[in-house]
Amino acid sequence: MRRKFNEITDKMVIDSLLLGSTVGRLATLGKDGYPYITPVNYVYLLGVIYFHCARQGEKLDNLQRHAKVCFEVDRPLAYLDTGYDKSLPACDVSQFYQSVVIRGRAEIIDDMAEKVEVLNALMASHENDTEFSAITATTPAVSLCTVIAVRIESISAKGNLAQKKSADEKEKIRAYLQQRGLPGDFKAAELIG
Repeated sequence: MRRKFNEITDKMVIDSLLLGSTVGRLATLGKDGYPYITPVNYVYLLGVIYFHCARQGEKLDNLQRHAKVCFEVDRPLAYLDTGYDKSLPACDVSQFYQSVVIRGRAEIIDDMAEKVEVLNALMASHENDTEFSAITATTPAVSLCTVIAVRIESISAKGNLAQKKSADEKEKIRAYLQQRGLPGDFKAAELIG
């Protein structure tokens, strides 16, 4: 990573990012040799990224040809706009964020028990409600989908949380974001602190 000051190495922070998101982007290699990026609903379970898809389609075709994939999750926080300090040049605006990039190998899950466990975990992570009808091997939709596991081979994470700013500047940014109150501002202010 070129900007080491942006690197996130704390496994708890990385796990929090992966557990706290429900949509990531999967990059596969298309048959034409071009990367193919698809947003997918996913769940991070026992150190593995899982998602489901239709039993046919470009994404699945790509995975069956080339198992190597890249998977990305990001948490955009707050945009520090020119309203923060009108005396600064426009290029000093900044997007506060955190992101994780995973390289791994995709595999189709054939084991029915694992497939059902993953589909229930997907439901639980997206529903925010534990009271839903549990999926079983006999649930009709189970036979209509494919569950994919991305076995992680390497993982990197980074974020922009004003790391290069002085303590005084960070406090000014935090106060600005808290006063402005746009979506993501309070979380960014908390993390910058």
